[in-house]
Amino acid sequence: MKYKYLVLMCIVCAFFISCLPRVEKPGIPLNLIDSYKYPVFADDLDLESLQLAVDRSLEYYNKLPESRMYHFGTYDCTVKELKETLLEFKKIILSSKSIEIMNKEIRNTFDVYKSIGNDRKGRVLFTGYYAPVLKGSLDKTEEYKYPIYRTPTDHIIVNLEQFNGKYEGERIIARYEDGEVIPYYTREDIDEKGCLKDRGLEIAWLADPVDLFFLHIQGSGIVSLPDGRFIQISYDQSNGHPYRSVGRLLIDQKKISPDEMSLKSIKNYLQEHPEEMSEILNHNESYVFFSIVEEGPRGSLNVPVTPGRTVATDSSLFPKGALAFIITKKPVIDCDGNIVSWSRFSRFVLNQDTGGAINGPGRVDLYCGSEKYAEVMAGHLKEDGELYFLVKKRR
Repeated sequence: MKYKYLVLMCIVCAFFISCLPRVEKPGIPLNLIDSYKYPVFADDLDLESLQLAVDRSLEYYNKLPESRMYHFGTYDCTVKELKETLLEFKKIILSSKSIEIMNKEIRNTFDVYKSIGNDRKGRVLFTGYYAPVLKGSLDKTEEYKYPIYRTPTDHIIVNLEQFNGKYEGERIIARYEDGEVIPYYTREDIDEKGCLKDRGLEIAWLADPVDLFFLHIQGSGIVSLPDGRFIQISYDQSNGHPYRSVGRLLIDQKKISPDEMSLKSIKNYLQEHPEEMSEILNHNESYVFFSIVEEGPRGSLNVPVTPGRTVATDSSLFPKGALAFIITKKPVIDCDGNIVSWSRFSRFVLNQDTGGAINGPGRVDLYCGSEKYAEVMAGHLKEDGELYFLVKKRR
C-alpha cells in the first residue's frame, strides 16, 4: 500500500511541475566549422593517458544500444558512430609520425564542432576539479567525527520524462514522508540537524568539516586511514538541491576580492572565521552521497576519470563520452607549489563527467588528478578558452 501512495504522489508531483513556467534551454550549443577554421591539434600530454581515456569512453559506449542518439549541434549521431569516431581516432594518433600528418588525417576524417560558449562567439570558461587525499577513519573518534555518507534508502529519483516527453532528461530528487513526496534534506538538515545520524550510512569519518565540504564540491577523493590503507570514494547521488557557490557568496559580501578568489582563499577565510562557517557552508544546500569504488574516482558515466583527460560539461547539451579538444591556460608552479606564471596549452579530452555548477555551453571543468599540482591547478584555474568536439565524417 505504501508504494501505491508513492507512485500516486510521484504522478501528482509531476503534474504540478508541468504547470510551472518552463525555463528555456539555450539554443544550438555547437556549430559545425569549415576545415580551414580547424585549430592546430597539438597535445601537451602523453599518448598513454589519451589512449586510456579513449578506452574508458569505449567501455561506456559498449554498454549502450548502438542506435541511441546524441546531438552535435543540428547533427544527430548514434552511439555506433561515436564508437567509430574513437576507434578511428586511436588509429590516427598511433600511426601518425608527426603533428602535421596527424592534423592532415584529422581534417580528412572528422567533422569538428565548436561550442558557442558564454557569448555565442566561442568563449568558454574553464575551471578544474581534483580528488583530494584526506586523513580519515572508518570509525567515529574524538578526532574524526564528520561523516561521509552513502546514498540513503529513502532517497527517491523521479524521472519526469516518464510522465511527459517534454521533460526529456529532467528529474527531481525527493523522499517519502507521511504520504507525501517532498524535497530531500538540505545540507543544514543533514550536517546541523543530524537527519541522517545513526542510520548506518557512514562510509568513513573526517577530522575537518571544511575538508568534507570541499570533498562534496570535488565529487571524489581518497581517504587515508590510520593503519596506512586507502579507500577511494566517488560521487553516487546528490540531494537534488541546486549548487550555490560559497565563493560567489564571499565575493558578494566583499569578504574575498574576485582577484584573490581561490580554493585556498576560501579555506583560509573559513579557518580564520569559524563563527561564520555554518552559515557560509549551509549557503550551498546541495549535498553529495558517495560510494566506495575499487578503481576510481568515477565520473557520471560510471567509468574511471583520467587526470588531465576527463572533462565535465553540461550533459544536457554535449554528447556523453565524446571526443573533444580544448585550448586554454594552465599554471606553472615552482618547487614550493607557488604559481609563477600561466601558459597556453591544448589537448584532446573526453567528455566523461558533469556537475551541478557546470551549466550551459560556456562551462568546462577539467579533472586535474590527485597530486599536489592537481590541487593547485584545480584551486586556481579560471581561464577562458575554446571547446571543440570531433565526430567521424559520414562518407
